[in-house]
This record gives sequence, structure tokens and C-alpha cells, in this order.
Amino acid sequence: MKLMPGLDSSVSALQAERVRLEVISQNIANANATKSAGGQPYQRQVVRFETLLQEKLGQDSEAVPQAVKVARIIKDSRPPNEVYQPGHPDADPSTHLVRYPNVNIHEEMADMIASSRAYEANLAVVKNARTMTLQTLAIGRR
Repeated sequence: MKLMPGLDSSVSALQAERVRLEVISQNIANANATKSAGGQPYQRQVVRFETLLQEKLGQDSEAVPQAVKVARIIKDSRPPNEVYQPGHPDADPSTHLVRYPNVNIHEEMADMIASSRAYEANLAVVKNARTMTLQTLAIGRR
């Protein structure tokens, strides 16, 4: 018997949102990186979630956890942004175009706010579950 049954799903969501926040911060940090290790501009990365329910279908219905996990981190397939900058060291010698990462700071900030709100909501669930459990234990002491 679990004392706090919904805690597992909230904890898994907290872990998944933490990974999402790390990827978003990495995107923001590399927003102006015109060359990565492969010589190409940095490519924006996106986190894909999946529920453990999808993975466990076909097993006993009571054993199916309702949790979320990071399925994978994929690269955004949008092309890089090209900006005309003749004096830039990474500019193409013939076209004078510099290829910048496909990172939109405004999009990253919106994703960061959404992820932060989801993190806060799951943290509130954990705090409320803890409070309810402590109150339940206090009833048993009386």
C-alpha cells in the first residue's frame, strides 16, 4: 500500500521538466553559435515526452504506472537563419551570408515559462500530498 499514490507521477514529471529546462537553457546559450563541433551552426533541440502507460500497455492494468518520461531529445529540422554580414569571420566568402542557429529566443522563453509552470504545479502536488499525509498520520495519533 502506497501512502502517497500520486507522488510517483509527480516526481517523474518533475524529472522530465528538469531535463526540458536544461535543453531550453542550452538552446538559449547557443543562440549565437555560428559553428559547433561539426562546423555547422548549432541546431535547436527539443524534448519529446512519453508516458509510461504507452510503454506498459499489455501488462496488468493495476501495475501500469501513470508517469511521464523523456522519450528522446531531437534536433529541430528547421533551417538555420542566414544573415548578410560581410565582415563576419564565419561569413560565406561568395555570398557574405552568416548561418546562425535556428533558435528563436522568444520561442525559447515561452517554452521555458511553460516548463517552469508545469514544474511548479507538480511541486505543489508533492507539497500537498506531504501535508495530507502528515495530517492523516496526526489523526492516527489522537
